[in-house]
Amino acid sequence: MSTPRLEIKNIVKSFGGRRVVDDLSLSVMPGKVTCLLGPSGCGKSSTLRIIAGVEMQDSGTIHVDGALVCDTVFRVPPEARSIGLMFQDFALFPHLSVGENVAFGLRGDKGARERVKELLQKVGMSRYIDDYPHQLSGGEQQRVALARALAPRPRMMLMDEPFSGLDDRLRDDIRDETLEVLKGEGTAVLLVTHEPGEAMRMADEIALMRDGKIVQQGAPYNIYNTPVDLKAAAFFSDINVIKGKVEGALTDTPFGQFLAPGVPNGTEVDIVIRPQHLKIDFDRAGRGPNPTAVDGTPARGVVERARFIGASSLITFRMDYDGSFLQASVPSVFLPKPGTPLWIMIRRDRCFVFPRR
Repeated sequence: MSTPRLEIKNIVKSFGGRRVVDDLSLSVMPGKVTCLLGPSGCGKSSTLRIIAGVEMQDSGTIHVDGALVCDTVFRVPPEARSIGLMFQDFALFPHLSVGENVAFGLRGDKGARERVKELLQKVGMSRYIDDYPHQLSGGEQQRVALARALAPRPRMMLMDEPFSGLDDRLRDDIRDETLEVLKGEGTAVLLVTHEPGEAMRMADEIALMRDGKIVQQGAPYNIYNTPVDLKAAAFFSDINVIKGKVEGALTDTPFGQFLAPGVPNGTEVDIVIRPQHLKIDFDRAGRGPNPTAVDGTPARGVVERARFIGASSLITFRMDYDGSFLQASVPSVFLPKPGTPLWIMIRRDRCFVFPRR
């Protein structure tokens, strides 16, 4: 088994008596992109600053390629850690040209000029080598910042919300280009973001953070499809929640019974399903479709609102059984009028059952 490029063990950091990083451990393998994902204030950026050497942890250790970089006694200075940094403001030097910015970390390197040309070609910025940052767009500045961070050939790249200042359409292109360059350089990457879509698009592995801890870690597909709790499911997408109570490992709902193995009798549970996994059928004189093993028992609702949002339509229903609201996402255009009765079914294999907290 190969040695992790970055390994942090049991990192703790407190500010003003509050733990912002709480016994956090994480490994990043060579050539892989790992994403620290979570809401603002959960400790992502603090973790990044500790790894970079800008902040000092209260306890725990940091290793790069198996070598100790920092504990509470020994500390390699930031500039000697072979770690590149990219932040959301790009932090280019305004008085230096594009070429000079990229070459900044290569002072004394005999191959500096060739390295600058190589990286600017990779990021599509060769023709701007003599321009200055104020002459560039946000996307162009981001490309230069990437080239500058990669110039010294860091073993590890830390990226803190590097795309947040770009508009949506440009952001996707820049993210894809950045990922291609990073993979081509073989650099291990730890990316911090609060956007699930960005993490899913870029990461080989996602570490979901909450209150200073990693609550779930895994490949994007696995972390999306097997959330550890309701909050984890809700962080990645809109959700519907149906309430129930367990009796004999089963939960009765208007949509039929749901399995809840291992959950004690009397436990109140939340059954979670995403809007795209609801199925809609027409009302036939007060009757809906027959129950099935896959989709369970249908329940009737009345359309409250329908909106077209581009690739899909989002329909909000007020359910007959208790007046609660459920949302369904339907591909393409489907805009039933408010007040239209329809029947809802929910995919059994797409539901998550969590004890209520």
